[in-house]
Amino acid sequence: MTVIMTKPIGILFSSFLLASRSPSTRAFSPPSLTSSHHPVLHRSGFMSSSSRGRSSHTKTATALLDTNPLRTLFQNFQKRDISTALSSQQLSHLTSLTASLASPPSWDEIRSTLTSQQTPQEREFRSNLSKGIGVGSPLHTLRLYDENNREEDVRVTLFRDSASWCPYCQKVWITLEQKRIPYRITKINMRCYGDKPSSFTKLQPSGAIPVAIIDGVTYLQSNDIIFALEEKFPETEAMIFGNEGKIRELLGLERKLFSSWMYWLTSYDGPNGTLRKDFISTLMEVERALQSVKGRGFFMGDKVSVVDCMFAPFLERMAASMLYFKGLKIRVADGEMTDFPAVNRWFDAMETLSSYQLTKSDYYTHCWDLPPQLGGCVEEPGAGPFQNAINGKTAGSWSLPLSLHNEGVEPDWGWAGGYPGDEKIARREAVERVSENHEAIVKFACRGAGKEGFPRYGAPLSDPNAVSNEAAQPFVDVLLRVVCSKLLSNDATKCDETIDEVVSLWKKEGGDEVIEMTAKSLEYMRDRVGVPRDMRMPAARQLRANLNWAIGVLSQ
Repeated sequence: MTVIMTKPIGILFSSFLLASRSPSTRAFSPPSLTSSHHPVLHRSGFMSSSSRGRSSHTKTATALLDTNPLRTLFQNFQKRDISTALSSQQLSHLTSLTASLASPPSWDEIRSTLTSQQTPQEREFRSNLSKGIGVGSPLHTLRLYDENNREEDVRVTLFRDSASWCPYCQKVWITLEQKRIPYRITKINMRCYGDKPSSFTKLQPSGAIPVAIIDGVTYLQSNDIIFALEEKFPETEAMIFGNEGKIRELLGLERKLFSSWMYWLTSYDGPNGTLRKDFISTLMEVERALQSVKGRGFFMGDKVSVVDCMFAPFLERMAASMLYFKGLKIRVADGEMTDFPAVNRWFDAMETLSSYQLTKSDYYTHCWDLPPQLGGCVEEPGAGPFQNAINGKTAGSWSLPLSLHNEGVEPDWGWAGGYPGDEKIARREAVERVSENHEAIVKFACRGAGKEGFPRYGAPLSDPNAVSNEAAQPFVDVLLRVVCSKLLSNDATKCDETIDEVVSLWKKEGGDEVIEMTAKSLEYMRDRVGVPRDMRMPAARQLRANLNWAIGVLSQ
């Protein structure tokens, strides 16, 4: 019989577990602006003590797609259906003319070139995915780590979100990977971007994720899952150790920081800057806690612990959202001055862990996925330049040549080909992901020139019911092949000649309509490359920049 677990596990955690439970209906819930409960004691963990940080000028969160600044970049898709006056015969003729060109390589040729450039580990990526082994990937549906583990011995099934947006799923994901516990993965949509299957809602009536089944027992809260993993797999790396009182204190601080972040992110600060001061003051408490510990930079010293797993998803999202919406920089690149050196040292330590590297997202993905989860985020003056860089509108952010650390806005990922001299790692990753699934990706991209779906979902990056423009698909396919060829090529001149030849033909034979629907499709794809779901950040930047190169040629 399956037992539904709703209580904390273990005496040690009974006093602070209620302070950090995942909410019942969404990945985040904005804090009540009228609650008097303390964040460490309230069951949901999303309340602020008394009226801390309140201001008479405070406004509630803006409604997504009404006044939220994220609307502007995507407003053109409200009327994106591009009709064509070209007949099917004319389109077929143009497609045949394009196919007659010798320049664009086939997908088989691209895969062959890719294989010749890949490392042995990269060449094994797909076969390892099917076996559940090798380097961790969001594409895994079975995780065995190596061939010493057998699928029939797997005791854990994790239900996590399909887009890798959910912070509560992320902390469980990190824990499983750090402890190297074999597990199966079932991906479930969040409500802001899709429907949940009835089989899941029978298991979890609220629809909340994550959910885990461990040894036949169902756990419905992220922290219950983490502590069950610690209890039931004692032979794996311990994540709970040291002073119990210190652990309670740090987890209480994590909830306090979360609360101050939520208040400010979903509200407009008053003229006195009360919310900013409150958040920075709490973040400085975290800074001092990290400064007081010797070792590699983790909260408990040399070893990663449950405390790091609890902080990681939210500090990661704070670094992105506070910069994008409030203009406050927390995370800096090496050598840059900061008021939070210990917090940055902690990020550096976390980024050495394969368990964290696997789950880490980029600023762009976070700044687009947070508002639909929260019901809106509030922009304040001074954030504009950071928004432009994160959204790829600044030279070098999503344009060639790419700037290091996005001009200091977001540190590059050295472990994934983000540093000069290592770009080929990221380029190969981008080509691998696109070429492996090119037919579906072409169809997906052509939603940009197709019809908006119904019903709509809250996440502007998601439109699962959109209708792809079939007329655009042959042309998008050609340019994606050109883009992938450029990513693998050392001959920029040849790639320029190839795309010029193709686009010149289209302009001559197909007119503005073919150019417009192809450009819209590439823009749609560019703006929806998700990290880590689709690829790691350096690969995503390379792909976005090279798509912009193609879009630029179309627009000339």
